[in-house]
Amino acid sequence: VQLQESGPGLVKPSQTLSLTCTVSGASITTKYYYWSWIRQPPGKGLEWIGYIGYSGSTYYSPSLKSRTSISRDNAKNTVSLQMDVLKPEDTADYYCAADRSYQHILAGRADYWGQGTQVTVSS
Repeated sequence: VQLQESGPGLVKPSQTLSLTCTVSGASITTKYYYWSWIRQPPGKGLEWIGYIGYSGSTYYSPSLKSRTSISRDNAKNTVSLQMDVLKPEDTADYYCAADRSYQHILAGRADYWGQGTQVTVSS
């Protein structure tokens, strides 16, 4: 399974971030896979954002839930992240990750990871 993140590298405060994870080597509807977004701010540890499951169900970090949405496009085999009202503290490397165990994802031990994409929130 290969994952590739894409999106803008620079976003202004209060704007919306949209990132796409293009998946190859597996269908995003394959049973028991969870497709997740995780970020790592500069000098800090990994922070789980949320995931979308093989059935389309979603689950988000409580601290980000109010301004985050994860969706998928089955035809394009992509998973997308939308985060509203960006703040400078949202500056981070954003990763797409996948595993058959959401517990592994929550623990930062997903089997499959993209290379990550750097997002800077600045005016």
